[in-house]
Amino acid sequence: MPKPVVSDEADPTEFLFISLEQKRIDSTKPFDAKKVCWIPDEKEGYLLADIKSTKGDMCTVDIPGQEERTLKKDLLQQVNPPKYEKAEDMSELTYLNDASVLHNLKQRYYNKLIYTYSGLFCVAINPYKRYPIYTNRVVQIYKGRRRNEVPPHIFAICDGAYADMLTNRENQSMLITGESGAGKTENTKKVIAYYANIGSTAKSEADKKIRCRFEEG
Repeated sequence: MPKPVVSDEADPTEFLFISLEQKRIDSTKPFDAKKVCWIPDEKEGYLLADIKSTKGDMCTVDIPGQEERTLKKDLLQQVNPPKYEKAEDMSELTYLNDASVLHNLKQRYYNKLIYTYSGLFCVAINPYKRYPIYTNRVVQIYKGRRRNEVPPHIFAICDGAYADMLTNRENQSMLITGESGAGKTENTKKVIAYYANIGSTAKSEADKKIRCRFEEG
């Protein structure tokens, strides 16, 4: 069965950017840093809970829709303020713990944002469906742009390596790793497609864009 074709004119906005309305909703969520916490859960990984009481090294928490639980304090993990909800770069989180990383990736994934930075790394989650985020229209968004000027994407990593190659005149490498089915092969294809696209630009024009990019900085 042939794969569905994604139109080059399809609007990629909702797959790259968090809407202003969503940012407003996230920023107004109730939050009390002294009461809220993450607790481990066999099914969900981690659950958001409210601290009800503490006694010694034990803590009783209230979980919405469930019975109270009592567990050791050292199993609790801190929760990031609402302003960090769906953060593009997880290295900027106040609390970079397992629960917060998992929550951030899940929330971005649920909002069709499959790429997220973690410092120098770009984390990709396979949506198992086609999003219009690899078209020529999207290539133009990332071509010659600094990484912090555009949303997380494999194209931003590609362009950064391309810029370094032209400015430093040194070979560049890119490591794409993950478990089976994570999307390694597809992302490798997108990297090659990106370089094929920008490589078709005249050399003088490409050099001019990269020069301007670094002279402005």
